Amino acid sequence: MANHASAEKRNRQRIKRTARNRSIKSEFRTLMKRVREAIATGDQAAAQAALKPAVSALDGAASAGVIHRATASRKVSRLAAAVHKLGVKA
Repeated sequence: MANHASAEKRNRQRIKRTARNRSIKSEFRTLMKRVREAIATGDQAAAQAALKPAVSALDGAASAGVIHRATASRKVSRLAAAVHKLGVKA
């Protein structure tokens, strides 16, 4: 338990920051899952439509410092490559 005013403030900040980060992470995970589901069904149009908000959410998470920029870049790259592969097969 925090015993100093500054420690109490840091605890309040930690709680707010954790809630914000959890919300952002949950959002981009959901959007990534939608892209993967569209890829699994083989629907290229749906996958491309789902990719755009997922990329945006990942970039936003990286700029907010929730995830590292290289992690966001890697995830975007893998999703985009998987969506591209759908078009190559057809």
